[in-house]
Amino acid sequence: MPPVIPVRPPRLRSVPLAVITGALLLAGCGSGSDGRAELSVRAAYIPQPVSDTMAAGFLTIVNEGGAKDELTSVTSTAAGSVTLHETVGSSMEEVASLDVPAHGQLVFKSGGNHLMFEKLKSKPVLGEKVTVRLHFAASDPVEVEIPVESATYNPQTGH
Repeated sequence: MPPVIPVRPPRLRSVPLAVITGALLLAGCGSGSDGRAELSVRAAYIPQPVSDTMAAGFLTIVNEGGAKDELTSVTSTAAGSVTLHETVGSSMEEVASLDVPAHGQLVFKSGGNHLMFEKLKSKPVLGEKVTVRLHFAASDPVEVEIPVESATYNPQTGH
């Protein structure tokens, strides 16, 4: 008589697979990256200004998270105020906020979105760094030290 080999019903074999699949799905949901913005700043610079009272600033805010956020204001001890501007057609307009898309970027570049430093406390010069604090609707503020570059600086990052 041949030996008897116990065989589990097919239903029981599929249970561990279902448990493993469910656990993997939950692990993917638990990372949090899809539920919030993950912000960083790259390619920041201020061209050395000609004016003693005003300067422009450029940078890229990168959001690697799954939720959009909104840049609501910028502050700096180097200026009386820092305002957000966008270029529409051939005119520059101050705006209250700018969106930072999920898995995207908010780019500040010459001829486009930019920061305006007004009522400078002292004129930034080549080689210095200007500290700014970026404030967002949902995320914590981000502090950035922006280097002052030559007035003719042309970054290789697309600004």
